[in-house]
Amino acid sequence: MSRTSLRLIAAAAAGATAAGAARLAYSAADRRPPGGPKVWSRTNHRGEPVTLLEGPAVAAGAIAGVLAQAVLAQTGPAQAGLASPTGAAGQRRATAMALAGAGAAAFGAYDDLAGSGGRRGFRGHLGALRHGEVTTGAVKLGGIGATGIVSAALAGGSPVDVVINAGLVAGGANLLNLFDLRPGRAIKVAAASGALIGAAGQDGVAAPLGAAVALLPEDLGERAMLGDAGANALGAMLGSAAAGLPRPARIALLAGIAGLTAASEKVSFTKVIERTPALRWLDMLGRRPPQPAPQVVIPARRRDVTRVTEAGSATRSAEKTDPAPPDE
Repeated sequence: MSRTSLRLIAAAAAGATAAGAARLAYSAADRRPPGGPKVWSRTNHRGEPVTLLEGPAVAAGAIAGVLAQAVLAQTGPAQAGLASPTGAAGQRRATAMALAGAGAAAFGAYDDLAGSGGRRGFRGHLGALRHGEVTTGAVKLGGIGATGIVSAALAGGSPVDVVINAGLVAGGANLLNLFDLRPGRAIKVAAASGALIGAAGQDGVAAPLGAAVALLPEDLGERAMLGDAGANALGAMLGSAAAGLPRPARIALLAGIAGLTAASEKVSFTKVIERTPALRWLDMLGRRPPQPAPQVVIPARRRDVTRVTEAGSATRSAEKTDPAPPDE
């Protein structure tokens, strides 16, 4: 069996392991939520309750899948009498990816559970810092930034590569979280991004995508949401998986992440998606239809009743209903 075949088998096994672990973690947490159900309950865009337990479950499943893939990448070739295609470097990358996911999930969960939501975006959190207020969002941004640096340093490379890769981890974590505003949206963006990274030969995306897709039905069904813990972890792990791309590709990817993040301070992604038919179709795929606008019955306007008396004529009413406007 060739090394390529063994890598594909390891990636498939990692995705399956991640999916199973994510479902198991979600089921266990849903039965006995740490701290009670109210701690994890939030209100979605419809005003309905959803749970944030999906996020930690996705992160746990993805990390389990990454570690399983690292083990299989080592033992598979050895059993086939081949040298490992990744060796120690592959083990470091797997550990770095797991660390990126765990750190982003931990700081994201902190913001989920302790944050007030009063400050949003880089501008909001940095503005609060200028006035001496340390928000949970600022702690999260700093924590994920530090996690990205440690993760990138652990993966190895030149100082320039470490800086680029740290930016991919932290930037990916933040950007994906910006899409977690409607059911399934962040997972769909993660799936599209992961597919592109995977097509470029980076099979480390298998675990985070397997975990995310496993809980997509809960997300689309509006029973659960990723929250900061899940979205940050997914974005960080996809950014870490992209660290194996050639440097020009990583620089272009980092520039795209930075551009979208800057645009989010001025432009609503939701409004852009709503105005673009193809994006709106993808965004609504698998989701519940939007709530219909409430029907309001507007009574017809009535003119004052006047009495017009002419010689030899009877009194008549001038009451009249305005005609309905023609269909457009």
